[in-house]
Amino acid sequence: MTIAVYPGSFDPITNGHTDIVKRVSALFEHVYVAVYDRPEKRLLFSVQERVDLAVKATEGIPNVTVQAFSGLVVDFIHRVKADVMIRGLRANQDFEREFEMALMNHKLAPDVELVCLMTSARYQFISSSVIKEVAQLGGRLDGMVPDHVREALMLKYADHIKEVEKRMGAQYNNPSSRT
Repeated sequence: MTIAVYPGSFDPITNGHTDIVKRVSALFEHVYVAVYDRPEKRLLFSVQERVDLAVKATEGIPNVTVQAFSGLVVDFIHRVKADVMIRGLRANQDFEREFEMALMNHKLAPDVELVCLMTSARYQFISSSVIKEVAQLGGRLDGMVPDHVREALMLKYADHIKEVEKRMGAQYNNPSSRT
């Protein structure tokens, strides 16, 4: 049985991530979506929130398990008796970083194969960082994240969005601010 692990911080999970999960689930008998708890990385969602969002985003895919982990991804891969690590690539911006990580992971665990999938063209521009920035500014996220993720982002940024809307309304309603 071939088991794959798709690791990431998934802060938050996007439609690009779920597209990779769906495609990988057709290639392997079982897929772990491994949500990395990275305390040194500035995260918007707690590890439990990220797991919950990923579980809901992947429900209906029977051979997928979402699980949090910390430490080295290769240790997690060995713990769940997986053979393959999955990574998604978005054109050039991901290649160098992924290549460096692949070399290090191969040095740490030469028995683990790396499989990289190109992100579908319609998701090439999506990253969790960009999604958070758009959400924070009250932008529309249609087609970029699952609906439940959009709602979770709006809740996280509700106060900030109200402040931006208030400033924008004041700017447009104040005759002295017009040129």
